[in-house]
Amino acid sequence: MAAAAAATTNLTTCPICKEMFDNPKSLPCLHAFCLKCIQNLYRKKSPGDRATCPLCREEFQIPRDGVEHLKHHFMVQQLLDKEKERQGSCCEKHNDKEVELYCHECKENICVKCYVEKHRNHNIVLIPEVADDFRPRMNEDDERILSVINAVREKSEQIKKTATEFVRNAEEIKKKVVAVGDVIKHSVDSQVNDVLVELQSVISESANEAESAQKAYQQAIAPLESFHTESRELLDKDRPSDITRAACELHDRARELLSSDFPAVKYHPPHVTFTPADVTQVKRINLIGKITVKTEEQPGNTYI
Repeated sequence: MAAAAAATTNLTTCPICKEMFDNPKSLPCLHAFCLKCIQNLYRKKSPGDRATCPLCREEFQIPRDGVEHLKHHFMVQQLLDKEKERQGSCCEKHNDKEVELYCHECKENICVKCYVEKHRNHNIVLIPEVADDFRPRMNEDDERILSVINAVREKSEQIKKTATEFVRNAEEIKKKVVAVGDVIKHSVDSQVNDVLVELQSVISESANEAESAQKAYQQAIAPLESFHTESRELLDKDRPSDITRAACELHDRARELLSSDFPAVKYHPPHVTFTPADVTQVKRINLIGKITVKTEEQPGNTYI
């Protein structure tokens, strides 16, 4: 019997950590190890790398999803479950004895030897009888816990629904804010365009006035330049007979030209200035609107 227990212990003990298996994983060679142990053993390996069993040295390939996806060693797991059942019925103080009694004062399972040594004057009842007494209370507690679970889940779903509605509403508000901003931007762009059109009209009108004045002066200077050209040509020839022949006529023309009224066309461009709007006032004015946030206080939830 002891040999069988020892054999079972060996089969339920991890060869690496020397403790009872925790989530036993099977290598292709069927040797079993704790998941945490082989994670640490192959921590420098990547999926697809070759590795060896620490017991038989047989090679295998690390799964593409990591060592976590090695097959669970169900045979070892069954031995573990049986070992836990056996340990659960053994007395903690006397491993060779099974617990048969329950001490109400100490609230623990005890064996006959424990009763003799320490619990003689306590309220002792057979475990099956106490278990039958405890079952209704445990069922009642479980039902109350289940009721709380359902209530919490319902609240969680309500919060999820409320949060979704809030996000949907916030997105609609975002669209409205952007729309108002677009209207204001369009209005500003329109005003800028109106001012620029007005300025361009003033520029064009001033350019036309300047062009008209220049034409008037060009028309007035044309006969004077013609007289000047003819006089210089005559004087530059230096033939006395030509000079005497034309001198009187040229003199009369000069007098006529000099006595003529020159055009009194004047050009005075307008004085244009720009007075920008008081942007400090614009900054103070809420052109878009505002967000109002109202937090509703939720009453405390009582489940029990």
